[in-house]
Amino acid sequence: MSLMLAALPALLAVCGIGQAFAGWRSVRRFAQAQVAEPRAWPAVTLLKPLYGDEPLLEAALASVCAQDYPDFQIVFGVQDAADPAISVVERLRRRFPHVEIDLAIDPTPHGANRKVANLINMFPLARHDLLVIADSDLHCAPDYLTRIVAAFDGPHVGLVTTLYAGLAATHNLAARLGASTINHGFLPGALMSRDLGRQDCLGATMALRREMLAAIGGLPALVDHIADDNVLGVRVRALGLQIRIASTVPATTVPETGLNALFRHELRWSRTILSLVPVEFALSSMQFPLFWAALAWAVSGQVWLGALFALCWLARGLAATGIDRRLGLVRRGWATPAPVLLLPLRDLLSMAIIFASYASDKVEWRGQMMHTRRPEQPPSPLDRDIDRAAARQGTVLS
Repeated sequence: MSLMLAALPALLAVCGIGQAFAGWRSVRRFAQAQVAEPRAWPAVTLLKPLYGDEPLLEAALASVCAQDYPDFQIVFGVQDAADPAISVVERLRRRFPHVEIDLAIDPTPHGANRKVANLINMFPLARHDLLVIADSDLHCAPDYLTRIVAAFDGPHVGLVTTLYAGLAATHNLAARLGASTINHGFLPGALMSRDLGRQDCLGATMALRREMLAAIGGLPALVDHIADDNVLGVRVRALGLQIRIASTVPATTVPETGLNALFRHELRWSRTILSLVPVEFALSSMQFPLFWAALAWAVSGQVWLGALFALCWLARGLAATGIDRRLGLVRRGWATPAPVLLLPLRDLLSMAIIFASYASDKVEWRGQMMHTRRPEQPPSPLDRDIDRAAARQGTVLS
């Protein structure tokens, strides 16, 4: 009887091994792709909404100011005149006097999503037609804008996005585990989705032309959606246009200093994904083979299932370190290396978050409590169309 109970988790563990190597292969294919120079160099406005003085914030924003691109403007935005991020912007203005930097300070609310509300307040300062919306904690290589602009070359490109890696702000346990989720879970998973034909908008970087933004309803069309990146991508795809991934991988800061903070952050991701693609969300549990192998071993007590657990650990470690080597980000200090010895804990924590995701639809984002399903608002016909399209496309971490 115990062997019968162990059969399903053992099978899921084997599937997880296959998925780990498939993700590694997708990363290898991405890293080997040829990099082209843009055919034109249009002026770019980079929109950076800010909220507080986050860990490594100045380093992240300085990497944007140091872009090797001929003509670009940066618009920062805050919603509070006392926001400490303003001091960071002023220091950047002194450090980079040749860069065109503007700052919007406007508390005007526009809807449930405060990030998009901030962007709406910043938008009047944008001078150029090619817009790049990027998270505040993104550390970018000097050719970040160049690679994004190059991705627009070709017909039917409506939006360009980027992958991103995880860079722990400290060496503590929570930050290292959080970085591993991004580097060895999200990143290969996003590339595998592309290989299967899906075109997701990854929220850390969203680049599009001004007329495209107007065509999908502008920023106000996103302000009442918690997964604004997903909705933006769905609307662009609904016009029959492509979403491309640029050939650059910036790093996002993983600031958590404790497991409780990390759990809440990843729970927000999970509940958002669950609300959009419940079937795919449930199937995502297969990517944690160490959990399933440990469960099968615990249920049966069979020695050979202990060997399966060891095999899963080896496979996950090889795939994770292989991803690090292929992208080369760890070597350049742009990502946190795979915590091979911590992978069992990482899989256990990930499964705990999946189980907790079903308990509620509440998510916390920068002190704001939101509902992923918004039951108090009857959906409009357009929102229903978006939800159906989102369910077909899926979503990712942001």
